[in-house]
Amino acid sequence: MNRFIDSHTHLFVEEFDEDREAAVQRAIEAGVTKLCLPCITSSSIAPINELCTKHPGVCFPMVGLHPTEIGDDYKEELEKIRKELDSNTNIIAVGEVGIDLYWDTTRRNQQIEVFETQIAWAREKNLPLAIHTRNAFDELRETLDRCRCKELRGVFHCFSGTAEEARKLLQYEGFMYGIGGVVTYKKSTLPETLKEIPLERIILETDSPYLAPVPRRGKRNESSFIPYIAERLAEIYGTTVEKVANITTANAEQLFGIV
Repeated sequence: MNRFIDSHTHLFVEEFDEDREAAVQRAIEAGVTKLCLPCITSSSIAPINELCTKHPGVCFPMVGLHPTEIGDDYKEELEKIRKELDSNTNIIAVGEVGIDLYWDTTRRNQQIEVFETQIAWAREKNLPLAIHTRNAFDELRETLDRCRCKELRGVFHCFSGTAEEARKLLQYEGFMYGIGGVVTYKKSTLPETLKEIPLERIILETDSPYLAPVPRRGKRNESSFIPYIAERLAEIYGTTVEKVANITTANAEQLFGIV
């Protein structure tokens, strides 16, 4: 059986309350043997840690403040998240962090400030970043360039940018592209964009419970659907699912230090 990693799943959210343990087992049975859990706010920390305690070697924690969750209390939130980062030696990444100007631009400056703070944490702790970006490509590049160092690494989570954006991001050599269910959608331009990205720079993700791949589109997404994404990538790259599995799994293991 092929072995996969879901590099980005929100398994701890309420959508999984009725069958969370079953979802873990379905993932394992589908060959998805490692699940990376991105943090959204400080309230995510406890349920993420609970899952990681129940499933050591399967579930792995990240910690970070999501850009759309930045409110008036963001400094207090950062303090709580920093405390977890300092105390939990099992954390594999600082994430989910970044800049999102799709819904609201009024906190643009605060989002950039918080992103820069968490980039500094990643550098200090020698951890990768799980970066969320929406309607903020220029802000992303400007921020990364200001905070850049050769050791900085991570993943552009849920990448769905243009071919030009894909080419520009290749210069950040320590970063992978997180590819999920969007690549399977009929009207998606991502298959064309992927011509600019070598398979050696890709890791797989679901972003579950969101963005379920075809043929499960419209349903709740879960980690056991990763093989559908791998099958589509095999078609795009003209290779086998086995090769996609081997390369993307090795990429994720190396990036997150979960070999």
